Amino acid sequence: MEILTAIIQLLGGLAMFLYGIEVMGDGLKNSSGAALKRVLEKVTGNVIMGVITGALVTAVIQSSTATIVLTVALIGAGVLNLKQAVSIVMGANIGTTVTAQIIRLGSIESDGSWLLWLFDTDTLAPIALIIGIILLMFIKSKSSKPIGDICIGFGVLFIGLNLMTDGVKPLIGTGAFTAFMTFLQNPLFGILFGLILTVIVQSSSATVGMLQTVASVPGSGMTFAMAYPIIMGINLGTCVTTAMVCSIGSSKDAKRTGVVHIVFNTIGTILFMIVMTIMQQNEVFGIGYWIREVDSGIIANFQTVFNLITAIVLIPFTSWLVKLSMMIVREEKPEEQRHPELHTLDEKLYISPAVAISEATKAVAAMGIVARDNFSRGCAQLFKYDETKLAEIDADEDCLDQFADHSDRFLIGLGKSVETEAEDRQLDMLMQTVPSFERIGDYATNLVELAQKLHAEGSDFSDMAKQELKLLGDAVNEILNITVEAFANNDDQAAKAIEPLEETIDDMVMILKDRHTKRLKNGACSVGSGLVFMECLTYFERASDQCSSIAVMMLARNNEEILENHYDYLREIHAGSDEAYNAEKKRRREQYIKPLKEIK
Repeated sequence: MEILTAIIQLLGGLAMFLYGIEVMGDGLKNSSGAALKRVLEKVTGNVIMGVITGALVTAVIQSSTATIVLTVALIGAGVLNLKQAVSIVMGANIGTTVTAQIIRLGSIESDGSWLLWLFDTDTLAPIALIIGIILLMFIKSKSSKPIGDICIGFGVLFIGLNLMTDGVKPLIGTGAFTAFMTFLQNPLFGILFGLILTVIVQSSSATVGMLQTVASVPGSGMTFAMAYPIIMGINLGTCVTTAMVCSIGSSKDAKRTGVVHIVFNTIGTILFMIVMTIMQQNEVFGIGYWIREVDSGIIANFQTVFNLITAIVLIPFTSWLVKLSMMIVREEKPEEQRHPELHTLDEKLYISPAVAISEATKAVAAMGIVARDNFSRGCAQLFKYDETKLAEIDADEDCLDQFADHSDRFLIGLGKSVETEAEDRQLDMLMQTVPSFERIGDYATNLVELAQKLHAEGSDFSDMAKQELKLLGDAVNEILNITVEAFANNDDQAAKAIEPLEETIDDMVMILKDRHTKRLKNGACSVGSGLVFMECLTYFERASDQCSSIAVMMLARNNEEILENHYDYLREIHAGSDEAYNAEKKRRREQYIKPLKEIK
């Protein structure tokens, strides 16, 4: 019964330990998402910088697998190239050792020292849990939640470790445990055990933590000669997980990144095994060094040294690793992809919501550019019909529709991962901006259909109508340009300039409708071309309305009053309460209304 209780306690502790790592990692990712994004965006072709970046990112998010998955997603998004990704993979192996160094805190004994007593995990874990629960249950703000998660995860992690330690103690000295330790005396079996266990647990940090738990129990029989092959096997095991992730629905370079991770760790393991075997056989450091029992700190230090030296040795061969991966995963004839910038959203980016939102914002900005350019081409068809341009306009419209469908699914899924209020507001804006850009693209095809109708009937606008539409088209194309640039550059000041121009366009449309109605009554233009003219005014006005909606959504992110009621904000500035708005509107009326009235 005692053995059964110990096993249940061991497994329960393992469950808490794994959960603690996950919660702490999520908290770290969410609290440092913006910094993580900035670090990754600054990665250059310098391999050393890539290694340092990979180590830092992994140390933050507490998972080399997560770093590599994120790297793979950024390759697909065009942020990173293969060489940069390879250097980040090298650094990820170093960064993952931070977890083991944190876990070694569990072996600290106070010995009467107040400072050591504070860092003893029996003291630190409950303190972390108390702080975490206060932040999560009483403060309850979005900014405090990630920190609360870190504290809760930290506390649960060490309570899980303590439970695992208590569960291991009764097993020490049993026949099964002794037989198992004898089995691990063979280095090859040690590597195999570490590999299989890591594949099962899906976390090298967790597997090393389990090894540290066993080693921390006095009398465990875990010697240094037994421990180091297991650590090497753990490093190999983590490759299997990342290779599987990199191979699912990813680009060739993403698959090559997985290959490099396997090759890198395999070469490191082989080289270290050769060196360590020679050193052990020649009793370097003395026979006692190899047969002594290890503790949590020794395991953490060896894992750090192993990964650090492997990276240092293989950094000069980065280009060779890239070439080898390209030989293994060969390039096929690429399919031509129209607007590749609209195909960068990958659900693997969910692992870092800040990075995912950044990439989604770039993709939506690219959508705006395509929609703007397509609208401009559609508008041009009204004045000079060119059938050779129709296929290009239709192809871009298909791209916009496909992106809208894919981005909707991506953004809805991302909403489950977002934690901070700023990210939540940005996500809301993106979800509302995508339909606006899609509709602008739709209006382009509507204008093309009207141009086709005129062409088929052999009709045309009068010279006066052409001048009017040309001036209105210039105003609409300008507001589209301002909107796309403001969105792409995250420029709220530019967004404020959109509404005065939009209201000016509304006034232009009203004037033109009145004028054209009179022309129809006087028989100055045909009914067919007259109806087309009126429909054109509708689509021009609707396009500018979409620009207004995007601008208001941009401004609402950082303004609580606008966020709570868009209509009140618009009503107030239209009523003339904003001097800057009034000045800009006056300038726009001089630019467009005045010349419009001069058209005779």
